[in-house]
Amino acid sequence: MTTLYLDCFSGASGDMVLGALIDAGVPLADLRAALGSLAVDPEAVWTERVVRTGIAATKFHVRGEGVPESGPAPAATHDHGHGHSPDHGHDHGHPDSHAAGHDHADDHAHRTLPEIYRLIDRSALAPAGRERAKALFARLGEAESAIHGTPIEQVHLHEVGALDSIIDIVGAVFAFEALGADEVIASPLNVGSGTVRLAHGLYPVPAPATLKLLAGVPIYSGAQVAELVTPTGALLVSDYAQGYGPMPAMTVRTVGYGAGGRDFRDTPNVLRAVLGDRSAGHTHTVCVIECEIDDMNPQIFGALMDQVLEAGALDVFYTAVQMKKSRPGTLLTIMAPPAKREALTALVFRETTTIGVRYREMTRECLDRSHKTVETPLGAVRFKLATRGGTLLNASPEFEDILRLATAHGRPIKDVQALAMKAFLESA
Repeated sequence: MTTLYLDCFSGASGDMVLGALIDAGVPLADLRAALGSLAVDPEAVWTERVVRTGIAATKFHVRGEGVPESGPAPAATHDHGHGHSPDHGHDHGHPDSHAAGHDHADDHAHRTLPEIYRLIDRSALAPAGRERAKALFARLGEAESAIHGTPIEQVHLHEVGALDSIIDIVGAVFAFEALGADEVIASPLNVGSGTVRLAHGLYPVPAPATLKLLAGVPIYSGAQVAELVTPTGALLVSDYAQGYGPMPAMTVRTVGYGAGGRDFRDTPNVLRAVLGDRSAGHTHTVCVIECEIDDMNPQIFGALMDQVLEAGALDVFYTAVQMKKSRPGTLLTIMAPPAKREALTALVFRETTTIGVRYREMTRECLDRSHKTVETPLGAVRFKLATRGGTLLNASPEFEDILRLATAHGRPIKDVQALAMKAFLESA
């Protein structure tokens, strides 16, 4: 099983993600070809080798809309300073003082989602890749809509609406696919601290859209007074990572480093991508936390499940039990990484009426999991695959994809599900 581990100890941005994936083995020429007419000429995107606090890394560059589309790329020894999204011109890791006085609202294109979708259709991605890129921008639009209280059809994307950010996201969709990892795991994200100036004003780090996109993702604020995670970085990591935590046990195949725009004195401003192989049927330790409850408003249980999962639990479920004094009750069972036990126990005590919990550590074995996108007559459907020792044991279509296609085409869900399974079996 091929595993890609994203080590976000210095945050994440779109150009850092792409730089790391290119450094890990994705050919730049193939990326340029996948961009299609988004890259107006071969020099619209390029890379350079830089050093960040002693680590050699790949810096990914895009010619922004504030730069003429003809003529040679700037010298490889210089970074762009104008006409870019936060992932480029903002210089990932810019201090909160913003000494350069650059206001993103001055020179960014303010595009609506339909305008961005039309640009994505200019790329040479496969149909499934274009749909995923559009879905990523839809998440950005939903985040902006929720924050600003604006209907999503009226949302204009500011910092992430410029062509260079669109190239970042389209390029990343291709690069993740090209690298061929069966699973993506990420570390908790260092978001930095301080403030950042955006189109609407001065905001705390992480910026509101970034924080919205990181819902359910483990984050922390490191020592750097800088914006370390941009909206594009948050979007890509949160969408592709299937889990978070320390680097898993694996045999390392290759390592890539993607550079941010600045060179800190004491911390390498890079994102590290580690590609390796995990053996089939891998095992790991989990902590099982349990308690019985018979005196709580049942409406609380639904909210509690959401809170427990957001706090890092691997799974949570309820079982009907008969308790003392012949009272019907509910057994709460939480399965989590051992490091999450204390935080989840505190959450249970705070949100429920229980006066005690018990826990035990167990070893569990998991099937190898991967994803595959299958084209059906109604559209693309992602499948979750489970294998052991290279043998496929389970294949399940993503229900969200089935529901989306059933709604769009006015078809029964069960019919779309059967159509997807037929397409999967024919593609095997």
